[in-house]
Amino acid sequence: VQLQASGGGLVQAGGSLRLSCAASGRSLSGYTMGWFRQAPGNEREFVAAVTWRGRSTYYADSVKGRFTISRDSAANTVYLQMNSLKPEDTAVYYCAAAPGLRPTRDKRDFTSWGQGTLVTVSS
Repeated sequence: VQLQASGGGLVQAGGSLRLSCAASGRSLSGYTMGWFRQAPGNEREFVAAVTWRGRSTYYADSVKGRFTISRDSAANTVYLQMNSLKPEDTAVYYCAAAPGLRPTRDKRDFTSWGQGTLVTVSS
């Protein structure tokens, strides 16, 4: 499956952005979908994940209560709504797909990755 992330940009602290991840090549049915981010000098870290039917979501503690992950099966797209953004949220955000029904937040389980979209939060 090919993934295309979009929606990044420059926003002031306290603002909002919505990232999108459009899939092509096959349906996302049967995949856990996730968002990860990587700031300069840091390792890529888990942000959020949603199970293939969208019934369960998982979040990193640092974004819980501010970010919401969702998926639109008809559009074959996953979203990340980011509110109350902080300068420490600045990073390149990647969407990824993990095959199988078992929910996961381990990046080693994600076999397909989008190209990343840059989010910059100014103070």
